[in-house]
Amino acid sequence: MNPPVLSTLVAGAASAVFAVTGAPLPVSPAASPAPSSSAAAAPAAAPERGTGPAAAAAAPPEGAVVHSTGDGGGPADVLAYWTPERMAEATPLDLATGLTGGATDTVRGLLDSEREQQAEGADASRVREQTDGSIWPGGGRVTRTVGRVFLTIAGRDFVCSAAVVDAANRDTVITAGHCLKNGRGAWADNWTFVPGYTDGREPYGSYVARDMAVPRGWAEQADDDYDFGFAVLHRSGRRHVADRVGSHPLAFERPAGDQVYAFGYPSRRPYSGDDLVYCAGRSFRDTAGTSDYGMGCAMTSGSSGGPWFADFDPASGEGVIMSVVSFKYSDDPRTQYGPFLGPEARELHAYAARL
Repeated sequence: MNPPVLSTLVAGAASAVFAVTGAPLPVSPAASPAPSSSAAAAPAAAPERGTGPAAAAAAPPEGAVVHSTGDGGGPADVLAYWTPERMAEATPLDLATGLTGGATDTVRGLLDSEREQQAEGADASRVREQTDGSIWPGGGRVTRTVGRVFLTIAGRDFVCSAAVVDAANRDTVITAGHCLKNGRGAWADNWTFVPGYTDGREPYGSYVARDMAVPRGWAEQADDDYDFGFAVLHRSGRRHVADRVGSHPLAFERPAGDQVYAFGYPSRRPYSGDDLVYCAGRSFRDTAGTSDYGMGCAMTSGSSGGPWFADFDPASGEGVIMSVVSFKYSDDPRTQYGPFLGPEARELHAYAARL
C-alpha cells in the first residue's frame, strides 16, 4: 500500500517531484517523493543491441508491465544526449523538511575527511557496521557493479542509482520502479547506466537501456510496496555489462533483521553525487502500513534504486541484493525504506533476465 506522506529519493533538473499518484507535483517542504540528479561523464562508444527486445520474447508475467525503449535513433543518440554540460546542469530536488538542516556542516566535514582517506586507497578495515551515510572506504566488486543512472521523464532530466544482477542475458540491472516509470505516468527516456561512476568518470563505459520492466502494482497504482524494477541494457563496445563489471545474486523474501549495507549516489547536500556512499545497520519492518523494510540512513536524493545488500562481505564487496532504495517519510529524514522482494520480484527478474 502507499504510505501517506513520503519522499522518493530521485534527483532532477526541474522543480517537480513524483507523488504517490504518479503525477508530477511542485516541490513541497513537508510532503512527497523527491526525485534524484547531477554530474558529468564523457560519451562512451556506441553500444550494440543485446538479445531483446521485449516484443520478441515470451509474454511477461501477469503482474508485470514491460516497455521497449525505442529511443530515437538508438543508443548512440542517447549517449550523445548526455553531454557533460547537460549532466552538470541537472540539480537535485529537496527531500523532506530539515533533511539538509542542522548537522549539514558537521556531516560535510566528515565527508571531506572520508574523501581524503579514500584518496589514500581502499581499506576494508575502515568499513563500519553502523553508519547512516558515509563515503565507501573499501574496494571490491560493489565499486564496479553499482552505478549512476541518467534518465529523462516528461522532458526533465534526473539521476538515480542501480546495480548489476545475475541474469542469463548478462545485461540486467535492478533499480527503483520510479527510476523507470513515473508511477501511472510516463516511462523514462534516455536511460543510461554508468557502472562505477566516480567524479564524472565512466571507468567501465555507459550502457543504454533497451527494455524496462516494473510490477503492475507500481505501473498502475504507484504502490510503494512495488517500487522496484529491472532495466535490460544494450551492450557497450560489444561487451555485456556483467562481463565487464560482474554482478550480484538477488535474495527474495528475506526476513527483516539482517545486517544490511545500502549503496547509492546521493546528490543533495551534504553529498555531491560524485562518490559511492553507503549506509549500514539492521533492517526492520515498516510499521506505517507498507510491507517494506526500513533502516537508518540519511542518504539524500540521487540514491533511489541503489541496492540493499545482505550477507555482505566488506573485503570483497560481494553480497546478495535484498531490496533497493525507495523512499523516506518526510517527518523522518534519517530513515530509508526499500521494498520487500517477494514472488512478483522473482517472476519479474526471471522474465527480464531472458530478454
